[in-house]
Amino acid sequence: MKTCVLIPLFNGEAVIGRLVREVVKYINRCFVVDDGSTDRTSKVASQAGALILRHERNLGKGASLRTGFDRVLKEGYDAVITMDGDGQHDPRYIPRFIEKAKESSAGVIIGDRMGDARNMPLIRYLTNKAMSSIISRICGQRIADSQCGYRLIKNELLKKLNLFTSRFEIESEVLIKASRLNFKVESIPITTIYLNEKSRIKPISDTIRFFKLLFWNRRRG
Repeated sequence: MKTCVLIPLFNGEAVIGRLVREVVKYINRCFVVDDGSTDRTSKVASQAGALILRHERNLGKGASLRTGFDRVLKEGYDAVITMDGDGQHDPRYIPRFIEKAKESSAGVIIGDRMGDARNMPLIRYLTNKAMSSIISRICGQRIADSQCGYRLIKNELLKKLNLFTSRFEIESEVLIKASRLNFKVESIPITTIYLNEKSRIKPISDTIRFFKLLFWNRRRG
């Protein structure tokens, strides 16, 4: 299975070099989408072995993933593994995602952090539980950790997705649209490395975007 890793990132020079060097131990191609960074993100990532895709200004995580997905499809990969660039996703799980994808008919394999959430901040834990419950109901299948950005998406699904969101709500958009297209979503357990990085999630505005996405879904329903 020809697979690559895709990492969207904004101002992540402190972490991205180490992350890319670990990723390329498991997989040949790592794309980093530099979302208009004002630091040395592109240079550090490139020196570590990543191929850089760059936005001239900050457009958001969703826009960065869509840019990366377009490139992945053009290069004919069978699957893409998305990871966050803050160092919280352990590259050692990459082979597990690929093995699960080989044995499963699911279009999406998503990391499940909720089985061992002892170190997860309480507000994030509660938000993930609530959003995952809502998304599971909409999708008609159980998704334990719908907001996890560590996931594998197969080419046959990716080429059918018509994504439009630009920020963190893209995590939910992918799952909703995959389910509408009758693709299964399956999970593998992962643990998360919590560092001292400041979260770029904005609880109020990102929650508003999430419910706008749900409203769109109801209109389509």
